Amino acid sequence: MRLGLPLGLGKPNQLANALYRHIRENPRRQLTLYTALSLGRPLAGGELQRRFLEPFVERIYGDYPELDYLRDLRSGSLPENIRVEEFYLQPGSLLDSAPAQQNYISCNYSHVARDINAKGVNAVAQLVARDPARPGKLSLACNPDITLDLLPMLQRRRAAGETIVTIGVVHDQLPYMPGDAEVDEDFFDLLVDAPGDSSTLFSTPNMPVGLQDHCIGLHASALVRDGGTLQVGIGSMGDALTSALLTRHRDNAGYRALLDSLDSTARHAELIERDGGLAAFEQGLYGCSEMFVPGLLALAEAGVLSRRVAARPGSSPSEPGVWLHGGFFLGPQAFYRRLREMPREELAGIGMTGIGFVNNLYRDEELKREQRRYARFINSAFTVTLLGAGVADQLEDGRVLSGVGGQYNFVAQAHELEGGRSILMLRSWRESEGELSSNIVWSYGHTTIPRHLRDMVVTEYGVADLRGRNDAEVIAALLAIADSRFQDELIAQAQEAGKLPKDFELDARYRDNTPERLREATRDLRELLPEFPLGCDFTEHERELLRALGWLKSKLKLSEILELGKATLDAPEPEAFPVHLQRMGLAKPDGLREELYQRLVLAGLKASAEPSR
Repeated sequence: MRLGLPLGLGKPNQLANALYRHIRENPRRQLTLYTALSLGRPLAGGELQRRFLEPFVERIYGDYPELDYLRDLRSGSLPENIRVEEFYLQPGSLLDSAPAQQNYISCNYSHVARDINAKGVNAVAQLVARDPARPGKLSLACNPDITLDLLPMLQRRRAAGETIVTIGVVHDQLPYMPGDAEVDEDFFDLLVDAPGDSSTLFSTPNMPVGLQDHCIGLHASALVRDGGTLQVGIGSMGDALTSALLTRHRDNAGYRALLDSLDSTARHAELIERDGGLAAFEQGLYGCSEMFVPGLLALAEAGVLSRRVAARPGSSPSEPGVWLHGGFFLGPQAFYRRLREMPREELAGIGMTGIGFVNNLYRDEELKREQRRYARFINSAFTVTLLGAGVADQLEDGRVLSGVGGQYNFVAQAHELEGGRSILMLRSWRESEGELSSNIVWSYGHTTIPRHLRDMVVTEYGVADLRGRNDAEVIAALLAIADSRFQDELIAQAQEAGKLPKDFELDARYRDNTPERLREATRDLRELLPEFPLGCDFTEHERELLRALGWLKSKLKLSEILELGKATLDAPEPEAFPVHLQRMGLAKPDGLREELYQRLVLAGLKASAEPSR
């Protein structure tokens, strides 16, 4: 059996587990799973994280059925007669899984249907939604992305005599999406329709957005042109961009004050005038994004995503059209609930469809060019080289963090669409276990976006417009948005390679790129930079603990006793945070180890207090 399962939310976990167990117990049978983004509950990396996560995971994930094959991938116990090939991994979760790393398929999202069809996939199974008001119909809901592209290929193989089976599993909590996502019941050969077996849908709780990400989002938001097109990815930088766009529309004076505080309007006045804008959205934006993230829904409900286009080629001019074309969705439980409760006429504005339509420019190219005017494809990277290459999927040693997904698709589109721009959001620096390092580097052993496709890069310090520039200009532009603690070393490396003149001098305006300047500049505007701009699943005390644990992780090697001891010297007394300690099971520590954990938590709570966030 060569079984295709959707990426992310649309996997029928219970069916997949039943098939997996059956074939695992029958070693003469062979199973290959083709999928991506196999989702599992977050796992704790240490004792403190475990104490924080376990109650939260129980509350949020409930009876979500874990994937048996994912458990065995993580533990290295996948049976010999079963192979799992994924083209996108849950970020950072399988770095140490040899089978996952060895069987990872590096390909563009838009090529997946072609590639798994060529491998002979002979079964497809996915979750579907049912609506009593639509008898005889089902919805591919969260995942029409690959299924709609793959179906014609499977039909041709069936016509040639191959045996291929399609299986739908109805989930009563899955939002019913209309349009291209809606199919006839006979779309599937087998239908499992047992609503009582539906379990908790996997969700991705919104994580906190810090000042560094907020500044990145603010700079990027000024590059979005009214009347244009928006694509954005998942994560806190994407949430920060959404927050900035919402502020731009709802509180324009506050928005401009934030940009002025960061000196963005002065540094990038010409760029903003040419490619972006600062005014509220009168014409509105159209969304064209492989992933329908919760932020896009928030933008639509605020009136920002309001430019409608034809839902599909050949649509009647009298149809109201859609404000978004998307391939799949994933988000918090509140996001699913909002979609379930949305009236059908409102849902009609969301065009869930095949990834071939969203991620490609070819096929229906004239229509797409008309719809995707002034496109801003905004994604993230974890490293950018001084010559303009972006790194987003793989470490230098070859281990895959996540995958290419659709990032390359959108970067390439940006270069082909008139007025289109690709924007890579990047934190200029990071801190791990007390070690500081620059995310702008001279070179890196792998690239996701080659430097010949360089376009715009945005850090918390500003925007580097790299399109069409020579190498020395690219280097100078990236140095201007690098953290000042690393600029001299980067300049020396570029000069040693002969890529910068020996007498190069970085403009003094960019020599104060420091976190302290950003904190001071925005100190009086913090109410416009919410920690959770799109809502939150954490309690107030959990939010404070989350900040404390993040601080501990960034500052300390939690395996080194000496560092831990130093960190606890100035910790406040337990009476200062009784509820927090109770939540962590450390109100009454039992033994020296728990006393140390208690002091660490107290130290983290003190250090990560709100005024210094």
